[in-house]
Amino acid sequence: MKKIITLGALLALFACGGPRKSATALDPFNAGKKVAVYTTAEKTTDRLSLRDSLSFKKMGQPLETQICVFVDPSKTFQTYVGIGAALTDASAETYAKLPLNKQQEFMEAHFDKKRGIGYTVARTNINSCDFSSDNYTYVKDGDKDLNSFNIEHDRKYKIPFIKQAMAAAGGKLTLFASPWSPPAWMKDNNDMLHGGKLKPAYYNSWARYYTKFIRAYEQEGIPIWGISVQNEPMATQRWESCIYTAEEERDFLKNHLGPVMKKEGLGDKKIIVWDHNRDLIYQRAQTYFSDPEAAQYIWGIGFHWYEDWSGGTPMYENMRRVHESYPDKNIFFTEGCAESFDPKRYNAWSLGEEYGRSMINDFNNGMVGFTDWNILLDENGGPNHAKNFCFAPVHGDLRTGQLIYTNAYYYIGHFSKFIDPGARRISATASRSQLLTTAFRNPDGKTVVVVMNQSDAATPFYLWVNGDAASWTIEGHAIATLVF
Repeated sequence: MKKIITLGALLALFACGGPRKSATALDPFNAGKKVAVYTTAEKTTDRLSLRDSLSFKKMGQPLETQICVFVDPSKTFQTYVGIGAALTDASAETYAKLPLNKQQEFMEAHFDKKRGIGYTVARTNINSCDFSSDNYTYVKDGDKDLNSFNIEHDRKYKIPFIKQAMAAAGGKLTLFASPWSPPAWMKDNNDMLHGGKLKPAYYNSWARYYTKFIRAYEQEGIPIWGISVQNEPMATQRWESCIYTAEEERDFLKNHLGPVMKKEGLGDKKIIVWDHNRDLIYQRAQTYFSDPEAAQYIWGIGFHWYEDWSGGTPMYENMRRVHESYPDKNIFFTEGCAESFDPKRYNAWSLGEEYGRSMINDFNNGMVGFTDWNILLDENGGPNHAKNFCFAPVHGDLRTGQLIYTNAYYYIGHFSKFIDPGARRISATASRSQLLTTAFRNPDGKTVVVVMNQSDAATPFYLWVNGDAASWTIEGHAIATLVF
């Protein structure tokens, strides 16, 4: 049975802290209230619910039998950029077909910090991608000089959608754009689909294509924070795709894209390389960053989470190796989703746990920000011209006009709602393996600790900071955010 949450119920969860206690009684800013606890738990009605307010007491040395989450605010690491999702053609088209009241609910739920989960980051596609209803580019065939460049296609759905998201976020989003493929005539297979490579004769034209896109969007009032060079450059897909070896991407960047961006006054835009899975990320990073001519243009390296397609364990340690070796470069999650869409799994708890597990491990290994894949899809996991359907944290059922919130939405919210851009990660670790944890210190001085219980059993633990501790019990298959 699908779980439909209405606007009133959703706002009540955020405004009142869930069904168990009132927001007034648990206001974390009231005198004497030390730690506010928000939780989402399986087999309960808690969804980002304000559940408790704790006080620190002197504890000193814990016993080995006492489970603890240790937090050390004096040890600081990477600076947090933000969390958000991709504003694709599919998301924009689905949104446009929702009733107006559901559109308002959707925007508040995602971009309003108080009434929703406060997304600050967004990604969009340059030319079509698999999550587009059609295959398109912005130029006419053979126009090497790009005189015909025109973004009229995007004015129907995508541009209005992005503008409304920006407005809901308070007027600003950290928006980056990624291409899935150059136009077919620029490629050696004469096809936007099925891989292929960019022809050397069009390297400079393709580099100028990015700048044309940035200028066109900014003329629409949509600032572009950055770009990635190529989505998934080692994947030959039945949808839009283009292949670059590490050396080819490096050389295209240092000889064409980087210099063209700088020449056209766009040198302040962030450039993200790789934009693919964790498996090859170290080899790609070594190739890019060991070349000073290329590295000067690179803000950071992007990654996805699809490397465990064979059922193996996600390769979180690969992120740590990159962070250790190249600490001056940012590591940024640019895409991830739950694949193999099945509407019978809307309530599957594993959807959210995949996000929580990935986000905690990747933040602890140096990640600075997280970008989910489609922010919204329809009841079929699309639209998608390649039939490559998948889950989004929220689906719009266009048959009923309702929004369907999976628990992934709430798991992401346990980070995005409470951690502010500019926060610094601080040291956090748990004394039992069933608990995963990460922590941040916000610019305003507040500490945010996220704890996820992977086990079936409720687990009592102490939040231990410099010899003081606050005790709480996290339910089985739950995630909690503790703010103090």
